Formats: sequence, structure tokens, C-alpha cells
Amino acid sequence: MMSFRKTGKDLQLPLGAVWLMNSISEYKGKQELYTRQSPQILKSLIEMALIESTESSNRIEGVTIEKRRLKPLILGHSKPRDRSEEEIAGYRKALDLIHRKHNNLDISPQIIQELHHLSHTGAGDAGKWKKKDNEIIRKKPDGTVEIIFKPVSADSVPEAIKQLCLAYRHSVEQLKYPELYATACLVLDFLCIHPFRDGNGRVSRLLTLLALYHHGYEVGKYISLERIIEQSKETYYEVLQKSSIRWHQAKHDIEPWLYYFLGTINSAYREFEQSGGSVKSPRGAKTGLVTQAINNQLGEFSISDIERLCLGISRDMIRVVFRQLQNEKKIICLGKGQSAKWKRIG
Repeated sequence: MMSFRKTGKDLQLPLGAVWLMNSISEYKGKQELYTRQSPQILKSLIEMALIESTESSNRIEGVTIEKRRLKPLILGHSKPRDRSEEEIAGYRKALDLIHRKHNNLDISPQIIQELHHLSHTGAGDAGKWKKKDNEIIRKKPDGTVEIIFKPVSADSVPEAIKQLCLAYRHSVEQLKYPELYATACLVLDFLCIHPFRDGNGRVSRLLTLLALYHHGYEVGKYISLERIIEQSKETYYEVLQKSSIRWHQAKHDIEPWLYYFLGTINSAYREFEQSGGSVKSPRGAKTGLVTQAINNQLGEFSISDIERLCLGISRDMIRVVFRQLQNEKKIICLGKGQSAKWKRIG
């Protein structure tokens, strides 16, 4: 599609992007070292990533549920009670499909529709291309609406997605572009096509995870890429807007998106390395996981918030870590009692 129009000889990657790609490749080479942890440690990292990925990807799109319902829906067998819970459970199923069967899932129109069907469970058009043209808008502080991008028309979506998948597959098979660059192009073009009425953002993040798996980058299994994107949500939307200008004419600038995309993956690997370092010793495993969960928090949080992320770790142990970080002046308590809120310092 549009981002794949440049020929290999015309492609000149900026030095910063090359540096990020090299950094990610080095991390990829160390993956096996990071995953040589005890099964219990790896299970905790995987479960934490599942919870954070499901919650963050849906929350970016405005889908939220009660926090006490997250764990039963994502890791248990609780049945959804409403539409929002159906979408949470559906995204969890889509993640599970990719984690377990990525080797058997091609980047194809059918797989894209399947990911939408799972992640948009409960909607009448789940898994179906949009029937009407849509626009990407932004609401201004004064209440007015600004159109910032007009995606591909509804009639053109099936062919556009088909051409996107063919262009991506060709670039990979012919080694036309570096793998990470091709993946960035795939995701950007998908978002510019905007093939579904709703849920495009969620599918784009699932598509990212699947493509990275195909190229041997498995960090999304242990660290939530969706959570990292949510934490930089304003930048995410800003670079998408910049890189979509003149996309229809194939004269757009992919650089802003490329830097953001590579930076997200690099951050995930850096976090994975730090997590691996903090859990090498069985004695420090639980402390490392609790500390990591606290460091990932934005704004205020409670002990209960950390408890639901640190499965298999007792509340008493979590309190010990809280006291330790409080004594080190890394977190501060904002209230009293079991429901008291905490905040990171600095």
C-alpha cells in the first residue's frame, strides 16, 4: 500500500531509526537469556502483560470496566456481564490466539477480520468491513470538531486491505525492507485505511504483536506494548496525524511514526531486561515484580491495584515492598486505610 511504494534504493533510513533497530536487534539476541527464569516468574510476567495489554488497549478506545472484574475476566472463567466486559474478554481471546498460534496465522484480510471479530465481540458488525465512509476527527476545547484525516472509502476497503497484505508479504519475502520498518509500514497503512467502523486501534495493536512474533520479537508476551502506548497516548495520536498527511498520494512522511513505533518496542525490551535483572534470584523475584508493577503506574494507585497485577504474591509481601519504597522516598501515601492512594515520587 502507500508506505510500501518506495523502492529499496530510494529508502534512506535516518540514523536515529537505524540506531533503534540495531538496539532492538541486540535485545532480540538476548531474549533467551531473559526467558531463562523459573516458570513461576515467567508466568507472572505473562499474566501481568495480559492484564495490562487488555486493559490499556481497550481503555485507549474508551472501553473501561470495574477493576475488580478485570482479573476474573482475563485470567479466570467469569462470564461477561455487559458489552464492555464482552470486549475486554474478546481482546483477551485475541491475545491468546496470537500467543499460542502465531506461527499458523498469516497477515491476511481473513486474519485481520478474525482479530476484529474477537476484539469487538458483541457488536453487530464484528469482523465486517465498514459499510459507510468515516472520518477521523478531533474535538477542540471549545466543542467544535475538526476533521484531521479521511480514511479510504468503504467501497475501497476490501481491495485496499488485500493490497496492503500483498505489499507487506512481498516486502518481507523479497527482503525489500528491514523487518521492523516493514512492520511499521503495515501498521500505519492499516490505520490510514481504517477498515472497520470501530475498533481499528485495537486491531492495529494486535496486528503489531502478530507481525513482531513472525519476525522473532517476542517481547510483547512479557511486557505490555499496549500499556506503553497508553502512557504516551498524546504522542501516539500526534505522530499518526503527522505521518498520515498526504498519505493518499503516497507523499507522506513515515519518519514520525517510525521513530515512535521503534521507540515503543525498544522501551518494552529495555523494561524486559530490567525485569529479568530484578528477578534473577528467587529471593528477589517477588520484590522485583511488585516494584516493576509500581514503576509502571501513572498517577495515583492503591495496594489493591498492585495486588491484582502481582498474581500469586500475598498482600503482606506487597505491603513490605510498599514500606521499603516509602522509606526510600520513591513513593508517598496520600491517605489512610486500606483504600489509601499512593503516588510515585519523581
